[in-house]
Amino acid sequence: MLEGNRQTGGKRMEEAESRPPKFLDQLRASLRVRHYSLRTEDAYFDWARRFILFHGKRHPKDMGAPEVQAFLTHLAVDRHVSPSTQNQAKAALLFLYRNLLHVELPWLSEVVHAKSSPRLPVVLTPGEVRVLLDQMEGVMALVARLLYGTGMRLLEGLRLRVKDLDFERREIVVRDGKGGKDRVTMLPDRLVEPLRAHLDRVRALHEKDLAEGFGEVYLPDALEQKFKAASRAWGWQWVFPSSLRSTDPRSGIVRRQHLHPESVQKAMRHAARAGESIKPISPHVLRHSFATHLLAAGHDIRTVQELLGHKEVETTMIYTHVLNRGGKGVPSPLDQI
Repeated sequence: MLEGNRQTGGKRMEEAESRPPKFLDQLRASLRVRHYSLRTEDAYFDWARRFILFHGKRHPKDMGAPEVQAFLTHLAVDRHVSPSTQNQAKAALLFLYRNLLHVELPWLSEVVHAKSSPRLPVVLTPGEVRVLLDQMEGVMALVARLLYGTGMRLLEGLRLRVKDLDFERREIVVRDGKGGKDRVTMLPDRLVEPLRAHLDRVRALHEKDLAEGFGEVYLPDALEQKFKAASRAWGWQWVFPSSLRSTDPRSGIVRRQHLHPESVQKAMRHAARAGESIKPISPHVLRHSFATHLLAAGHDIRTVQELLGHKEVETTMIYTHVLNRGGKGVPSPLDQI
């Protein structure tokens, strides 16, 4: 009887292994082969799933331009999503058709690309930044100060490795920023000692992990296979590791990830309420404030562009509104009487 159960179980396993992977699993595998980030992978997977459900679980190979257009219109008209969200859904579906179904897209030009209306960024005054940062403490305060002091995006700050900090040159190397580009930004003098003290605590945590048989960190672009010892090396560790170990959803390895973005966002929301701020506050507001305050201090816009990692100077020019007071720097006639 036992032998019969073993044979039946073995047969089921063989059948499961011989079955082709499900369509959405193929999509996830295709994204991983092309080294898309886990966040992008999850987002594209979710948009493909929602597209299929929206059309009554029809297979994407049986659909085309009308169905894609109907889904994107539904998002904009019925769900009232932002243009950036609609464009992300479009990008996910185009990836699906091009790379997974290998379908030519003569109808690509028919799919409308939603355009975002230009809006001025939310910017804090130096006094408002000071009040906000004073409401934060511990690691979250250090992250917030680093974002404001360097102009980094939230994920750029959280993905910093120990080796990316150069205390002697007062520089930080931002790896694989938006658009896959590297750049260099400043390391504020006021953060040198706090960061060194923080890294001492992180190193002690890493050594504890190593002693317990852990201590590996995620490495990009198959470096883990190329340099076997690098994943445990001190230089490759996150500057801001999570307080808890967790299972990597891709590899299944138990290791320490970097801080979750939502943890920082939540801490900033609490700080904004405590400081009685009337402006909408997020970590990205600190980046806007960094750029605006540098321009207001007279720094060259090209320099600010490089520090922010903008591809075009036109993107950076949105911050020049601070150089004008009132409407384009023109005094109101009310002030003249």
